[in-house]
Amino acid sequence: MKAAEKLKRKMDKTFEKLTRLDLKGELRERILPLCRLKNGEIWDDPVNGHRVGVLDASNSAAVNELLSGEKVGLALNDPPYNVMVGNENTVNLSKIDLQEYLKFSEDWIGNVLSNLNKNAHFYLWIGADYKDNFQPLPDLMLLLRKFAELTPRNMITMRNQRGYGTQKNWMWVRQELLYYTKGSPKFNIEAVYTDIPKILKGYYKKVNGELKDNLERGKSDTIRAGNVWVDIQQVFYRMEENVPGCYAQKPLKAIARIIESSSNEAEIVLDLFSHSGTTLIAGEQLKRRVFTADSDPVFAEITIRRLERLREEGKTGWQWNNPFPEIDKKIIRAEVV
Repeated sequence: MKAAEKLKRKMDKTFEKLTRLDLKGELRERILPLCRLKNGEIWDDPVNGHRVGVLDASNSAAVNELLSGEKVGLALNDPPYNVMVGNENTVNLSKIDLQEYLKFSEDWIGNVLSNLNKNAHFYLWIGADYKDNFQPLPDLMLLLRKFAELTPRNMITMRNQRGYGTQKNWMWVRQELLYYTKGSPKFNIEAVYTDIPKILKGYYKKVNGELKDNLERGKSDTIRAGNVWVDIQQVFYRMEENVPGCYAQKPLKAIARIIESSSNEAEIVLDLFSHSGTTLIAGEQLKRRVFTADSDPVFAEITIRRLERLREEGKTGWQWNNPFPEIDKKIIRAEVV
């Protein structure tokens, strides 16, 4: 077998079969008819009561219809960051005027807060464009001050194992997560321990009059995650949970950590920016009901298909395989290449 043919076969097995699904092209046009939901429609899960919708998160009537009178104790959202990715300004991932972006943010945040319990957790993933004075992070934090019912609790950094940068700058390997609370919700401290063992002795403290080393104290032999998460791998095609075509997928372990620490079984989790469906998958595994939505029917369809795949095959994603096997391989290959 020729070397070129061997390389081709290797690439067919180990590289994603789809390009970014937010990009316009024949591939996307072929996928749209496969989507079971149109704008304004909601899919009700007949098994565990999840809900998936196609809606604009800034539309209060649409969000209220998704919630259908239910109140939630945990909202975690990963909205567009107002930062272009890969120099592509798409509908899903666009760079718009900052004031327009802040107005959109104010609207969708208000819609979330109007559907929270009196005691609830609120998490918000957000980016920072260093080429634009680190926006929208600073102005979004100022915007959040308008919501008097929210109390800032923490700013979490998740460290990506891969990153981007130049020879004249530090590599950018961080993602920011803002954590607020409404009222006084319970925080499940047992859920925030990592797999990283305690190895550093020292730091003595008196406990009930007895001087103890830090390795003798605490509830676990491992360290807490704290607000810098270094034990979570960024999703890419070598991982089962990878969803080809999704450009902003969050790690399942990160979403599960939030859900376990900030909700209890059978409670509702709200996510208005579903994208690859990670919140739904984590909620299904952890026995929570998830109400989620996306403005794009393609990603709502992926979210539903990912749940169905988990139930049918026990897999959390597609790794490098295709979530839409109905699509002609020739079209996929042409757009990927």
